[in-house]
Amino acid sequence: MVNWPFKVVQGGGNAQPQASTQGRGKAPPLAAPTVKARAVSLLAQREHSRQELSDKLTAADASPDEVEQALAQLEAKGLIDDTRVVETLVNRRSSKLGASRLRQELQAKGVSADMVAQTMADLKGTELARAQGVWQKKFGQLASSAAERNKQARFLASRGFSGDVVRQVVAGCVED
Repeated sequence: MVNWPFKVVQGGGNAQPQASTQGRGKAPPLAAPTVKARAVSLLAQREHSRQELSDKLTAADASPDEVEQALAQLEAKGLIDDTRVVETLVNRRSSKLGASRLRQELQAKGVSADMVAQTMADLKGTELARAQGVWQKKFGQLASSAAERNKQARFLASRGFSGDVVRQVVAGCVED
């Protein structure tokens, strides 16, 4: 048997703590976290849009009224901000993805159409450079055959780069 420096509980970390038979008696049962507490817990892990939080909390059997009230309170305190969600996603993913893929991810998070359009307009000027960086990291040299060019083009297209940008990068028509 292994002597661990910590107590191993059967059932993993989700197991309820057992009441101690020594001392004062049984421990009171743990109360279920409130909707607001669950929302704060999700926000502590990463930025979530209002729509994402609403979907996750509703899926966890919370009533729509409770969810709306909790989200309104968190938004009033500045804990929910779709602008931060957009900035976080763009900072984290824009060096690897094209505009259409970023647009898709922002729309899936429930960000407003105006905010998505503004973000795409801001990213349009850097798309060619970002595609060149992704291509350089993956391939590094121009294709010598049509099959290899097609492979490179499919790779960049799957990352969400536009057809025009993909053609320029694969053809080597990018100025340094």
